[in-house]
Amino acid sequence: MQLQHFSVNDGEGIRTNLFLAGCPLRCAWCANPEGQTRHNPMSHWAETEEILAEIRRQAVFYRFSGGGVTFTGGEATAQPNFLAELTDALYDEGYDLALETCGDFDFDRLEPTLRKMNQIFMDLKHPDPAAHRRFTGRDNCRILENIQRAARSGIPLVVRIPVILGVNGEDEVLQAAFRFLRDRAPGAALELLPYHRFGEEKYRQLGLPLPDPAFGIPTQAQMDCWQAMAAEHGISVVSYR
Repeated sequence: MQLQHFSVNDGEGIRTNLFLAGCPLRCAWCANPEGQTRHNPMSHWAETEEILAEIRRQAVFYRFSGGGVTFTGGEATAQPNFLAELTDALYDEGYDLALETCGDFDFDRLEPTLRKMNQIFMDLKHPDPAAHRRFTGRDNCRILENIQRAARSGIPLVVRIPVILGVNGEDEVLQAAFRFLRDRAPGAALELLPYHRFGEEKYRQLGLPLPDPAFGIPTQAQMDCWQAMAAEHGISVVSYR
């Protein structure tokens, strides 16, 4: 587990990000490879009361900015019991809560926890199951179902697409994603995130091979074009960058 205070990119206002280690996916471009397993040199074990004490010290910043706490990772839902325990404790103290997730989790098991969130960010890395498996190690069937269920839940949902040239950064792929959101997850907002290489130093520190150098960063003009396409599908495009 890691904490990052003063985050402004994963929800409203000033937030503390709680990084819970472990993830069912192995994305070929992962920006946080240290969070893929629970046993890594950059995380530490923590008890709920220890985390609550840290959060309480930041409460003034949440109160005056409209911020709160965002669960992320790794993959926060990979530790469902700990996530539920933390969520219950923070919810009871009145904190604004958000969840950032890859979407590959047991919805029924986590639904009581999800319903205590003020906002959910869920990734859609590729609309095609076979391509999703090729780039992440698993297909996206459960992810697509969970996006639909989250959209129907009444909890504010932002679907995030990391746009990567050589993976999903082309009109045909993104149009398919936009059609899915329009038809199957109406009301969900969309955030398009351009690929970056900020995590490459972590790969070096961990002795891991770097992501494929063929993965490309889209231009701002390309991002603007795809955002306009999404808007043409009636999708609300947002940005927390």
